[in-house]
Amino acid sequence: MVDAFGLFTANLPMVLLLAGAAMIVAEALIPGAHFFVVGVALFAAGLVGLALPAGLGVLNVLILTVVVIVTSLATLYAYRELDVYGGTSEGRTSDSQSLRGKTGRVTERVTPTEGEVKLDNGGFNPYYRARSVDGEIPEGEEVMVMDPGGGNLLTVESVGDVADDIDRQLERGRSETAGREAGAEADPNA
Repeated sequence: MVDAFGLFTANLPMVLLLAGAAMIVAEALIPGAHFFVVGVALFAAGLVGLALPAGLGVLNVLILTVVVIVTSLATLYAYRELDVYGGTSEGRTSDSQSLRGKTGRVTERVTPTEGEVKLDNGGFNPYYRARSVDGEIPEGEEVMVMDPGGGNLLTVESVGDVADDIDRQLERGRSETAGREAGAEADPNA
Protein backbone atom coordinates (compact mmCIF):
# COMPACT_ATOMS: atom_id res chain seq x y z
CA MET A 1 0.00 0.00 0.00
CA VAL A 2 1.29 3.47 -0.92
CA ASP A 3 2.00 5.86 1.93
CA ALA A 4 -0.37 8.76 1.16
CA PHE A 5 1.44 11.27 3.36
CA GLY A 6 4.81 10.38 1.82
CA LEU A 7 3.35 10.82 -1.67
CA PHE A 8 1.84 14.16 -0.62
CA THR A 9 5.10 15.51 0.84
CA ALA A 10 7.12 14.32 -2.15
CA ASN A 11 4.89 16.18 -4.63
CA LEU A 12 4.14 19.20 -2.44
CA PRO A 13 7.06 21.37 -3.65
CA MET A 14 6.08 20.87 -7.30
CA VAL A 15 2.42 21.61 -6.52
CA LEU A 16 3.44 24.80 -4.67
CA LEU A 17 5.76 25.85 -7.48
CA LEU A 18 3.10 25.36 -10.16
CA ALA A 19 0.35 27.00 -8.08
CA GLY A 20 2.60 29.99 -7.39
CA ALA A 21 3.54 30.31 -11.06
CA ALA A 22 -0.14 30.11 -12.05
CA MET A 23 -1.05 32.87 -9.59
CA ILE A 24 1.78 35.12 -10.81
CA VAL A 25 0.61 34.62 -14.41
CA ALA A 26 -2.98 35.32 -13.32
CA GLU A 27 -1.79 38.55 -11.69
CA ALA A 28 -0.10 39.56 -14.94
CA LEU A 29 -3.30 38.91 -16.88
CA ILE A 30 -5.68 40.36 -14.28
CA PRO A 31 -3.76 43.12 -12.42
CA GLY A 32 -4.98 44.42 -9.11
CA ALA A 33 -2.83 42.66 -6.50
CA HIS A 34 -5.28 39.82 -6.07
CA PHE A 35 -2.83 36.95 -6.60
CA PHE A 36 0.62 38.50 -6.42
CA VAL A 37 1.51 38.13 -2.72
CA VAL A 38 0.26 34.55 -2.40
CA GLY A 39 1.68 33.60 -5.80
CA VAL A 40 5.18 34.77 -4.91
CA ALA A 41 5.01 33.03 -1.52
CA LEU A 42 3.88 29.71 -3.01
CA PHE A 43 6.45 29.93 -5.79
CA ALA A 44 9.27 30.60 -3.29
CA ALA A 45 8.11 27.74 -1.05
CA GLY A 46 8.07 25.42 -4.06
CA LEU A 47 11.65 26.37 -4.93
CA VAL A 48 12.78 25.81 -1.33
CA GLY A 49 10.90 22.51 -1.22
CA LEU A 50 12.65 21.27 -4.35
CA ALA A 51 16.00 22.03 -2.72
CA LEU A 52 15.13 20.13 0.50
CA PRO A 53 15.69 16.39 0.80
CA ALA A 54 12.47 14.40 0.25
CA GLY A 55 12.80 12.20 3.34
CA LEU A 56 12.05 14.92 5.91
CA GLY A 57 8.30 14.17 6.05
CA VAL A 58 6.45 16.39 8.53
CA LEU A 59 9.50 18.64 8.96
CA ASN A 60 9.38 19.34 5.22
CA VAL A 61 5.76 20.53 5.51
CA LEU A 62 6.61 22.73 8.53
CA ILE A 63 9.57 24.30 6.72
CA LEU A 64 7.43 25.04 3.65
CA THR A 65 4.72 26.54 5.86
CA VAL A 66 7.25 28.87 7.49
CA VAL A 67 8.62 29.82 4.05
CA VAL A 68 5.11 30.65 2.81
CA ILE A 69 4.37 32.82 5.86
CA VAL A 70 7.70 34.67 5.86
CA THR A 71 7.67 35.21 2.09
CA SER A 72 4.06 36.41 2.20
CA LEU A 73 4.86 38.97 4.87
CA ALA A 74 8.01 40.13 3.06
CA THR A 75 6.19 40.40 -0.27
CA LEU A 76 3.25 42.25 1.28
CA TYR A 77 5.62 44.68 3.01
CA ALA A 78 7.55 45.32 -0.22
CA TYR A 79 4.29 45.66 -2.18
CA ARG A 80 2.97 48.30 0.22
CA GLU A 81 6.25 50.19 0.48
CA LEU A 82 6.66 50.37 -3.29
CA ASP A 83 2.95 51.19 -3.73
CA VAL A 84 2.93 49.19 -6.97
CA TYR A 85 -0.70 49.85 -7.84
CA GLY A 86 -0.98 53.20 -6.07
CA GLY A 87 -3.31 51.85 -3.40
CA THR A 88 -3.90 55.32 -1.97
CA SER A 89 -4.28 56.80 -5.45
CA GLU A 90 -1.77 59.46 -4.48
CA GLY A 91 0.64 58.51 -7.20
CA ARG A 92 -1.85 58.56 -10.03
CA THR A 93 -3.67 61.13 -12.08
CA SER A 94 -6.65 60.10 -14.15
CA ASP A 95 -6.21 62.83 -16.76
CA SER A 96 -4.63 66.23 -17.15
CA GLN A 97 -7.75 68.00 -15.84
CA SER A 98 -7.26 66.33 -12.45
CA LEU A 99 -4.11 68.46 -12.05
CA ARG A 100 -6.13 71.71 -11.96
CA GLY A 101 -5.87 73.24 -8.49
CA LYS A 102 -2.92 71.04 -7.42
CA THR A 103 -0.12 72.75 -5.60
CA GLY A 104 3.61 72.32 -5.76
CA ARG A 105 6.96 74.12 -5.66
CA VAL A 106 8.99 75.80 -8.37
CA THR A 107 12.19 73.85 -9.12
CA GLU A 108 13.37 76.12 -11.97
CA ARG A 109 12.36 79.80 -12.21
CA VAL A 110 9.00 80.04 -13.98
CA THR A 111 8.34 82.79 -16.54
CA PRO A 112 5.55 83.20 -19.10
CA THR A 113 7.67 81.09 -21.50
CA GLU A 114 9.61 78.54 -19.41
CA GLY A 115 10.25 76.87 -16.05
CA GLU A 116 9.67 73.70 -14.06
CA VAL A 117 7.56 72.74 -11.05
CA LYS A 118 7.26 69.69 -8.82
CA LEU A 119 3.64 69.01 -7.85
CA ASP A 120 2.58 67.54 -4.52
CA ASN A 121 0.91 64.21 -5.42
CA GLY A 122 1.53 64.93 -9.09
CA GLY A 123 1.63 61.38 -10.40
CA PHE A 124 4.42 58.93 -11.16
CA ASN A 125 6.74 61.74 -12.31
CA PRO A 126 5.72 64.88 -10.39
CA TYR A 127 8.02 67.21 -12.40
CA TYR A 128 6.29 69.29 -15.08
CA ARG A 129 7.38 72.02 -17.46
CA ALA A 130 5.55 75.18 -16.50
CA ARG A 131 4.84 78.74 -17.50
CA SER A 132 3.39 81.51 -15.39
CA VAL A 133 0.14 83.36 -15.94
CA ASP A 134 2.09 86.60 -15.82
CA GLY A 135 5.41 87.71 -14.39
CA GLU A 136 8.18 85.63 -12.92
CA ILE A 137 7.92 83.09 -10.09
CA PRO A 138 11.21 82.42 -8.25
CA GLU A 139 12.58 78.99 -7.36
CA GLY A 140 11.11 77.54 -4.15
CA GLU A 141 7.84 79.52 -4.40
CA GLU A 142 4.61 77.59 -3.83
CA VAL A 143 2.39 77.50 -6.94
CA MET A 144 -1.05 76.30 -7.97
CA VAL A 145 -1.97 74.82 -11.37
CA MET A 146 -4.36 77.17 -13.14
CA ASP A 147 -4.45 75.39 -16.52
CA PRO A 148 -3.19 71.82 -16.89
CA GLY A 149 -2.99 72.15 -20.67
CA GLY A 150 -3.06 68.67 -22.10
CA GLY A 151 0.51 67.50 -22.05
CA ASN A 152 3.24 68.05 -19.54
CA LEU A 153 3.20 71.87 -19.81
CA LEU A 154 1.25 73.49 -16.99
CA THR A 155 0.21 77.10 -16.51
CA VAL A 156 0.79 78.01 -12.86
CA GLU A 157 0.38 80.99 -10.58
CA SER A 158 1.98 81.77 -7.24
CA VAL A 159 -0.27 80.71 -4.38
CA GLY A 160 0.08 84.18 -2.86
CA ASP A 161 -1.36 85.70 -6.05
CA VAL A 162 -4.33 83.34 -6.42
CA ALA A 163 -7.64 85.01 -5.60
CA ASP A 164 -10.91 83.16 -5.90
CA ASP A 165 -14.49 84.33 -5.34
CA ILE A 166 -14.23 83.88 -1.58
CA ASP A 167 -11.02 85.91 -1.40
CA ARG A 168 -12.63 88.72 -3.45
CA GLN A 169 -15.73 88.77 -1.22
CA LEU A 170 -13.58 88.87 1.92
CA GLU A 171 -11.57 91.76 0.48
CA ARG A 172 -14.78 93.59 -0.46
CA GLY A 173 -16.11 93.08 3.09
CA ARG A 174 -12.86 94.40 4.59
CA SER A 175 -13.01 97.45 2.32
CA GLU A 176 -16.62 98.19 3.27
CA THR A 177 -15.85 97.78 6.99
CA ALA A 178 -12.81 100.04 6.69
CA GLY A 179 -14.93 102.60 4.79
CA ARG A 180 -17.61 102.61 7.52
CA GLU A 181 -15.01 102.92 10.28
CA ALA A 182 -13.31 105.80 8.45
CA GLY A 183 -16.71 107.50 7.98
CA ALA A 184 -17.56 107.00 11.66
CA GLU A 185 -14.27 108.59 12.73
CA ALA A 186 -14.82 111.57 10.41
CA ASP A 187 -18.40 112.17 11.69
CA PRO A 188 -18.29 112.34 15.50
CA ASN A 189 -22.15 112.65 15.74
CA ALA A 190 -22.70 109.23 14.23
